[in-house]
Amino acid sequence: MQRFLMASVALVAAATGASAGGYDRFTQGVAFMFEPGSYAELSFGYVSPSVEANPAPTGDIAVDFATIGLAYKRDLSDKLSLGIQFDQPFGANVQYPAVPFLGAFAELKSSSVNAIGRYKFDGGFSVHAGLRYVTIDGSLYVPTSGVAPQSFSADSELGYLVGMAYERPDIALRVALTYFSETEHALDSSVGTVGTINPPQAVNLDFQTGIAADTLLFGQIRWADWTRSIVNVPPAALPGTPVITHKSDSVTYTLGIGRRFNEQWSGAVTLGYEEGDGGPDSLLSPTDGFATVGLAVTYTMDKVKVTGVVRYVELGDASTPIVGPFTGNSAVAAGVRIGWTF
Repeated sequence: MQRFLMASVALVAAATGASAGGYDRFTQGVAFMFEPGSYAELSFGYVSPSVEANPAPTGDIAVDFATIGLAYKRDLSDKLSLGIQFDQPFGANVQYPAVPFLGAFAELKSSSVNAIGRYKFDGGFSVHAGLRYVTIDGSLYVPTSGVAPQSFSADSELGYLVGMAYERPDIALRVALTYFSETEHALDSSVGTVGTINPPQAVNLDFQTGIAADTLLFGQIRWADWTRSIVNVPPAALPGTPVITHKSDSVTYTLGIGRRFNEQWSGAVTLGYEEGDGGPDSLLSPTDGFATVGLAVTYTMDKVKVTGVVRYVELGDASTPIVGPFTGNSAVAAGVRIGWTF
């Protein structure tokens, strides 16, 4: 049962993330490391957010975006496996074209290449750990910062992940805890300043268990240390003043049920929630918390699994110092993942 369902679980929970605390786009999952044998996967996601202030005439300030993910895992022995993964864990793209006097915009792009090892002990326990090579770049303009529009050259830094898991295959039980380290980036800009950004440390608790024949309950709790994550572009007038800070850390919850209908078809439904911190919020991140519902269907053909997913996100209301409030906003996401076992 686990093999048929988990493609749906992983994709709904991660690959079409439309919003999460701060500028999360992926939830940095390592589920592919638990696939049996040698395994590879390719995933695509497309997210269409709609974010505008009411009644201020900002227009839709959120830009559609696409994501891609790759992963490969190989068993070296009955106990040891190695994997490599590419994802785009962080991102933002906000523009204010309908507010001529404001004109703020921001684009944050990221990629992460992760090398991961997993070792299985007797009794169902295992440990996993690895290195993350995280690259950040983008562009930014905040009129109140006193700095002209600027782009930032890419900066790459090493981070790490470490975790442990417990499994009972007879009831499809798995509980996995993974810690992801913070990385710190210094970004040289086109106007001679040096920006800094530090994507936060985070902890994922992933769980699943069989609750009936061919039926799986699963979920994730993710904590991210956003209060330590600061986007800083030193302005001429106020050196060292952060452009973006976060009032509180985020805790994101996902809960779902997966069901195998027959040897070829399985599906899953998920609910997600993240509480807002009450603002005020940044012009470059004018939403506060969210609630989601997602649906996924997986078709299995011999050693290939194809999963399609859709997700609706209701974005929390927010206020900003200059424009707002931002109310009644949402996003729609769709994705596909292809997995091969060989």
